Amino acid sequence: MAAGSLLLLLLPWLAAASRSPPGCKIRITSKGLELVKQEGLRFVEQELENITVSDLHGKEGQFHYNISQVRVLDLHLPFSDLHFQPRQHLSFNIINASISLRFRRQLLYWFFYDIGSINASADGVQIHTVLQLSKDEGGRIKISNMSCNASIARMHTGFSGTLRKVYEFLSTFIITGMRYLLSQQICPSLNHAGLVLLNSVLDTVPVRNYVDEHIGIDYSLLRDPVVSTDTLDLDFKGMFFYRGKEEQELENHAVEPVIKETERMVYVAFSEYFFDSAMHSYFQAGVLAMQLEGDKVPKDLEVLLRATFFGTIFMLSPGVVDAPLRLELQVSAPPRCVIKPSGTSVSVSALLNISLVPPGRPPVQLSSMAMETKLSAKVFLHGKALRVLLDLRRFRIYSKQSALESLAVSGAGAALAPRGAAPRPALTPDLSPQLFSLQAPLKTLLQLTIMPIINGRGAAPAPATPGPPHPPSLPLFLPLAERTKKGVQIPLPEGMDFTREVVTNHAGFLTVGADLHFSKGLREVIEKYRPAPTAAGSPPPAAPTPHSL
Repeated sequence: MAAGSLLLLLLPWLAAASRSPPGCKIRITSKGLELVKQEGLRFVEQELENITVSDLHGKEGQFHYNISQVRVLDLHLPFSDLHFQPRQHLSFNIINASISLRFRRQLLYWFFYDIGSINASADGVQIHTVLQLSKDEGGRIKISNMSCNASIARMHTGFSGTLRKVYEFLSTFIITGMRYLLSQQICPSLNHAGLVLLNSVLDTVPVRNYVDEHIGIDYSLLRDPVVSTDTLDLDFKGMFFYRGKEEQELENHAVEPVIKETERMVYVAFSEYFFDSAMHSYFQAGVLAMQLEGDKVPKDLEVLLRATFFGTIFMLSPGVVDAPLRLELQVSAPPRCVIKPSGTSVSVSALLNISLVPPGRPPVQLSSMAMETKLSAKVFLHGKALRVLLDLRRFRIYSKQSALESLAVSGAGAALAPRGAAPRPALTPDLSPQLFSLQAPLKTLLQLTIMPIINGRGAAPAPATPGPPHPPSLPLFLPLAERTKKGVQIPLPEGMDFTREVVTNHAGFLTVGADLHFSKGLREVIEKYRPAPTAAGSPPPAAPTPHSL
């Protein structure tokens, strides 16, 4: 009995523990739903205009009739409503609509025969639909079910031709039949529009795509959408992965984003896990490294380095003394992101090896240093792409070869320690004059040469000098630089874009509030991805891939 009571007490905790927090969360508010309603109404009008009504023929006494070629001329939808319906539904209603029709008639009454057209109007049209939203097996949002009810309050017809007066009193048969057939075609048309056509638009939301040749991103839904009276919340995994180990997942211990705002049409939240997984994936790929050699090393820095290590160089053989310098920078641990209300920062630990590279001989290492930097990160949107602009805030170097050489000098006047590690005691600058003299030049190297490349802006090439060519320098964070320049797409359907974006920092996550607009209509996106008809025996076309990042 006691064990059962304990289990009941633990059940809520176990359920919370098994619930994986999202790395990315999207909230659509009632204001955003209003924009969706406007575009959706245009789409519904287009679908109803294409209703196909089967021919109607019958006999009442001596009255024979045949109705064919039914065509919708016009729709008037004065009142419509789209609203959230907890917990997984959207409700769409059309009230007091009217539909104008024209069709061909063939009428026979005794020995009178007449052919002509009939103009009809269906008034008091009521349509009530409910769409159920859910997560499919692939982690994509889908319209999984749809209910529909349609009715027509009244219908009028107008005859033309020589026997118009004669047949007006017989129109009851035609009105009753056409009213029934039309009402029976509305819901099948809308069901096809929701379950087939709108789901094809949702297929354009990126789920699991490759970002570049090194990493990809997983935007799969973690659970079914949650609908309240005012909002629709979507929890995405929001995890980058290394393409060499796609099955490997980085555990998410970050704070779960909490969106409370409802003023904008949409809010997108990103936790620290989102950014940490990106940097962890690039670290796994081994691309967070650079090499500067020969003419690529700034001249002033080369002179300073040769003077700093003059004693070591002086002891080398004459064939090595004038050899080109090589700087090798390698990130030594996955960078970590910290998001606070005051701003976003990234901590990076790296190793810097300084060597001489005599032609045809092994490199001669002059020094190996550890570098710790803290970068400030500005996150912003460009279209649907999330971009990051980095800036050097703090910088410190200390020697790996001698504790006496360690220098706790920060570019901002404060020492840095890796996350989870105890702070290192500050040493006085006079204990390591060599490192003290390199502090400012290396910081300048980072600011003027490395940071522009990371931010995708490139760096000014070093002036050419006469002499034999040196080996080219390896690219610095080239994939990361391309990604900071191009950004990463946020999971929205094709044709829907952001406007008036505002980024707000919180403790452990940031939110992007924005309004929406349709750059493409629903019909345009549907037609773009509609499979082309194929000849008999020919292979079917390849399925359209989601919008790439």
